[in-house]
Amino acid sequence: MKRIITFGVVISMLVLLAGCGNSGSAPETSGQNSSVQQSETVPPASGEAVSGEANASGEPNAGTEPAADGEASIVYFTSDISPEGMVAIYEALGWEPTGKVAVKLSTGEPPASNYLRPELIKDLVELVDGTIVECNTAYGGSRAETAMHYQVAEDHGFTAIADFQILDEDGSMSLPVEGGSQLTENLVGAAFGDYDSYLVLSHFKGHAMAGFGGAIKNISIGLGSQEGKCLIHTGGASSTSPWGGDQTAFTESMAEAGKSVSDYLGNGERIVYISVLNNISIDCDCDGNPAEPDIHDIGILASFDPVAIDQASIDLAFAAEGSESLQNRVNGRNGLHTLEHAEEIGLGSRTYELVNIDD
Repeated sequence: MKRIITFGVVISMLVLLAGCGNSGSAPETSGQNSSVQQSETVPPASGEAVSGEANASGEPNAGTEPAADGEASIVYFTSDISPEGMVAIYEALGWEPTGKVAVKLSTGEPPASNYLRPELIKDLVELVDGTIVECNTAYGGSRAETAMHYQVAEDHGFTAIADFQILDEDGSMSLPVEGGSQLTENLVGAAFGDYDSYLVLSHFKGHAMAGFGGAIKNISIGLGSQEGKCLIHTGGASSTSPWGGDQTAFTESMAEAGKSVSDYLGNGERIVYISVLNNISIDCDCDGNPAEPDIHDIGILASFDPVAIDQASIDLAFAAEGSESLQNRVNGRNGLHTLEHAEEIGLGSRTYELVNIDD
């Protein structure tokens, strides 16, 4: 695919961000409500956004599933970070979950992480009649043991708004990995298969090891059992320790584990993604004492494509004032390679059409 930098798209992205932030006002888009974006393998310098071609016909993917190779996936945007905004961005997807619905999120490490607050997500969780699900950590902390993790979920208010389950409290379930270069299987929580549809709520932020955390991290590391997390971190070398793995193998394993989840859920038909771009620290919600956010709140994104929504999150965050530390964190961990590999193996597309539902 030919890749080009389009000045008009750079300007429209920067103008879009000018309307974002803590004020909650609707962003402007130079008279348009969408633009097609694609990022180079090297992130844009100085917050510039990069555009590319959508597909041979020039039409974006309709948004009912991850885009096929060369197509642009739709990513919806609202600047309204509120319970109403969460419901509105979800409804823009036009998705109807089937059967028992799981809402995957991070419960957040105590005492001061930037996890998504229950009051923000409550209305949406109730709308889909979802059960909030999470898995134990593999690195210690307050969420490494099931009983303690349930206590954290209660302390952070999640059990007050919905049913809650630790998916790997009874061990692991194996998912096959097709076309991977690092993994042949992905170990998710044993109860993963008890749910028919997944709504993935991600808080976009930096991450000390992955560079950034978004939708793909949420369905790979996030849905991995403790054994599965170790496999991903070590590129399939160990199911008992998460330490000592190669960075490239780690980033590629995240993409491959994410694809196994999407494949299992009807090749992406029974899973959708919403990412909230607020309190954007360089540190993950697995850090109980993260660095203070340098970027003003931006908005909420939604898509059927985890690659596209992560790429859009990166582009919006990198274009924001104060993003230098986040860019350094992502670049220093080769974080964009997760998206490169995810696109290569068919999890989704880095080319997307950003549709502003505020207009």
